Amino acid sequence: MTDLKELKLMANTIRKDLIEMLLEAKSGHSAGPLGMADVFAVLYFNILNYNPKNPEWKERDRLILSNGHIVPVRYAAMAEAGFFPKEELKTLRKLGTRLQGHPHDLALPGLESTSGPLGQGTSIAAGVALAAKMDKKDFHVICLAGDGEINEGQAWEAFMFAAKNKLDNLIYVIDRNFIQIDGNTEGIMPLDPLNKKFEAFNFHVIELDGNNIKELIKGFEKAKTLTGKPICIIANTVPGKGVSFMENKFEWHGMPPNKEQAEKALKELNETEEKIKAGN
Repeated sequence: MTDLKELKLMANTIRKDLIEMLLEAKSGHSAGPLGMADVFAVLYFNILNYNPKNPEWKERDRLILSNGHIVPVRYAAMAEAGFFPKEELKTLRKLGTRLQGHPHDLALPGLESTSGPLGQGTSIAAGVALAAKMDKKDFHVICLAGDGEINEGQAWEAFMFAAKNKLDNLIYVIDRNFIQIDGNTEGIMPLDPLNKKFEAFNFHVIELDGNNIKELIKGFEKAKTLTGKPICIIANTVPGKGVSFMENKFEWHGMPPNKEQAEKALKELNETEEKIKAGN
């Protein structure tokens, strides 16, 4: 899928799926998944090499979700991509479900790792990328991590390891939304200047608008051509994107909508869909 309008519609559909899933589950995270819907639309429908009918295809790109609490957005993208029926999205966080609150790779084909402990996925991704180099494989490893998540020291150990081993098949994507569960990132543990930190760690750095489909495509395509050292994409996103009363509010980090809020959110997203179709 390369048409910008189709990708925008897909991101909006993913957001609608998210609201319905979280309402049904009555628990889960809203802000981060909504903010990352554009990233997942671009990854699953433009950038990643994969086969939903053969999730273990050896030449597939590996997508490691380190900030596992935003996994509803991945489930929605996977369902839209054909990994499993969309009806299964309604089982999010239910007893016996494959769609757990944090991803469990043994439960659902198409997941590359189990996550929950923040920071751990950054190390997993570095190990997978190094193994690919040793095995002379051509696939890319893309690791998504939150800005609040990289308060964890383990993440910076992974970044040092990736740079030391010149893992140019590894792309870290930092969701720079400036919120975490109990407030603003800069008030809790300041990260800026984040781009200069990664440059000092000997990374290629690409900074972009993580809610702009065109910029995301250009950024990922460029990242795949860079060599000699690992890549960091700093994706500036709006948490709660697409739902006006959730945007930029840290309180929505780990809170699902109730019925009234979900109806209001879906109304806004349906209006957005019509605007996209009309070319606005």
